[in-house]
Amino acid sequence: MIHASAPGKAILLGEHSVVYRGPAIVLAIDLRAHIWAEERGGDGIWIEAPDIGASGHFDSSGRYHPIRGGSERWRSLNPIRVVALEAMRRLEAARGLRIRVESEIPPAEGLGSSAAISVATAAAVGRLLSGENLPKEMVCEIAYEGERIVHGTPSGIDNHVSTYGGALRYERGKGFERFKVEELPLIIGDSGRRRSTGGLVAKVRRLWERHREVVDAIIDAIAQLSEEGYKALREGNLKRLGELMDIDHGLLSALGVSTPELDRMVYAARSAGALGAKLTGAGGGGCIIALVEQPDRGRVAEAIRRVGGRPLRAGFTDIGVEVEEI
Repeated sequence: MIHASAPGKAILLGEHSVVYRGPAIVLAIDLRAHIWAEERGGDGIWIEAPDIGASGHFDSSGRYHPIRGGSERWRSLNPIRVVALEAMRRLEAARGLRIRVESEIPPAEGLGSSAAISVATAAAVGRLLSGENLPKEMVCEIAYEGERIVHGTPSGIDNHVSTYGGALRYERGKGFERFKVEELPLIIGDSGRRRSTGGLVAKVRRLWERHREVVDAIIDAIAQLSEEGYKALREGNLKRLGELMDIDHGLLSALGVSTPELDRMVYAARSAGALGAKLTGAGGGGCIIALVEQPDRGRVAEAIRRVGGRPLRAGFTDIGVEVEEI
């Protein structure tokens, strides 16, 4: 049996502006998705996902046969099947598979859950079929096929940072740049409210169509702020980075993508001593990210809890996908 795990992600700066112009600064976080894969007699792919109460079997024609959770769960499990089939195609090694998935990453809340699952699946199935670890570049490419099922035309940010770990700068037309970051103490506040990235991107687009000059100015400001945050992060200037995060949250609120739940957690974290706090991801629910100094972590976490959020002590990690035989 092969076990693989991959980290989630948090967008530090650049949400929504990255769709138009300017960079997004993205961090791998030490919440991980776990996949166990083994060969199974016969054909088809058996998948078990106890976190969502689902299990079932995709036969060789792609038809889903539920065991637990009902037939509608095929949509949640299908990206795993697609990634496994892509690994088989590339390695020219069709097999029957049993796959189990468990994840520490809240789904549909902007922390890269689907990408981490796809990356871990690609790595585990690739090792199982080939007998050796696949190159990370291939793992990333295979995982992208699962992300296409979930997101349609994803940027590739999530599967990239989940594969390699660490910090990433991404800009449309310029691609990815990985860079080194020292320890970055974070607290994530989970609102528990799922949201659709595509729906929120479309919401901002409609606002832009109605008020182009105003929204363009906000997008430009977020893009400039992301550049400044990138410099502050590389210099280790956490105080300046926190101030920029605070400004970014205000700009994202002006685009209409924050919520009362997110705002309450942001302001509670700042009042408890966070250097900066903002929503992370598309908004409309999901999570906030707070930059804290180590002595303040417990106080910030408790402040988030008091206003109804769920604090997650998810620090920055340099560790990307990992694979082992068990």
